[in-house]
Amino acid sequence: MGLGSDLEERVVGVVREARDELVELVSELVACDTTARDPGEPPREEERLQRILERRLRVSGAEPELWEPEPVGPGHPYIAAELDFVGRPQLVAVVQGSGGGRSLLLNGHIDAVEPGAREQWSSDPFRAEVRGGRLYGRGSCDMKGGITTLAFAAEALRRAGVRLRGDLVFCSNTDEESSGVGGWAAVRRGVTATAGICAEPTGFDVYAACRGTTTGVLTVPGRAGHAEMPQPHWRAGGAVNAIEKAVPLIASLGRLREEWRTRPDQRHALLSPSSITPTIIRAGEWSVTYPDACAITCDLDYLPVSVDEAGTGRPAHQEVEDWVHAVAASDPWLVEHPPTWKWIDDCPPAEVPVDHEIVAGTLEAAADLGRSGMITGLDSWHDAATYTLLGGTPTISFGPGQLLVAHSVDEYVPVDDLVDHAAAVALLLMRWCGVASPDEG
Repeated sequence: MGLGSDLEERVVGVVREARDELVELVSELVACDTTARDPGEPPREEERLQRILERRLRVSGAEPELWEPEPVGPGHPYIAAELDFVGRPQLVAVVQGSGGGRSLLLNGHIDAVEPGAREQWSSDPFRAEVRGGRLYGRGSCDMKGGITTLAFAAEALRRAGVRLRGDLVFCSNTDEESSGVGGWAAVRRGVTATAGICAEPTGFDVYAACRGTTTGVLTVPGRAGHAEMPQPHWRAGGAVNAIEKAVPLIASLGRLREEWRTRPDQRHALLSPSSITPTIIRAGEWSVTYPDACAITCDLDYLPVSVDEAGTGRPAHQEVEDWVHAVAASDPWLVEHPPTWKWIDDCPPAEVPVDHEIVAGTLEAAADLGRSGMITGLDSWHDAATYTLLGGTPTISFGPGQLLVAHSVDEYVPVDDLVDHAAAVALLLMRWCGVASPDEG
């Protein structure tokens, strides 16, 4: 193994010489506030960030296009409420190949999560700072570092005088953290390629599969009444505490989670079994009033085996509903006043075969730079699933940094990771797309 030609050596050298430039570009992106949004919120600095990338990609010989998709929802499978893209453009930039080669999609999301309490950070989360070989800042790991290295890989090829035979398709989208509709909008626009990589922080591993994720709200009915007064039986009009009625149902979700851990149909070579976790509880309006409803928001993560022919996680939803209703059947109140479920989003899982050439090619490019990785899966969800399932582009995740530090206080990406990832992507582009001969370029 190793670099296969003087040309590959030259391209890797171009990347390594640009170490400081990579740091500077990541810092520019970190300085853009692109924190995830809720429906109805105004734009932040998404367009500013996309314009920075647009300028860099033009230098690489790309033909960039920014566009604001039409609003989505309500009723969209990825999100319940209407979400608009005003001031939040998507970006696609294509470096046209000379012809005869395979195309490769380079994808990343530009949104990041809120930094939380800024006083807990060692430095301003929106002002990148390098300390001990690490670049700190919100989104540096997830995934502005990865976006930078993808874009710079294209620029390094240009500087080294390399023209690809296949097309390089760069796409940076919004809204991965909040819903996944940014990637959906890009696929709907026609963003596709022979294969793709998404720059999630994998630590140079390859995520070839992910679980689907969906949010369900379980509402347990009660009946309001004075909490400090004796109450008759509910059949005689007495109050019913919705919180107390919810307790055994919540406990049952834990039992379902444990059952999934041992069931044969929940075994997957790269992923953990399905899981459901109550994350938010809302009930009650007054401290001396029985709550008349208790709403439990749950995070459900499910395996590809639970996807139906329509590409949704309805089988997983149905299993959870049936499980909870079976428990509720032992309570006379809940039999006559059954709990209800509302599923408010659904980002389905996807997987790329582990023997797909994009998997092996990516790992080989990294290994040739001394970055040995493994094939694994993501128990959460990522945009790669959308490009794989809906766009027909087998897309893996492969990026710098470790997912463990994403979303955290003092989030960081190692600078060495940035350099090696940009170089690995440049090598992958040359090997996957093919290099045009001088008479083709």
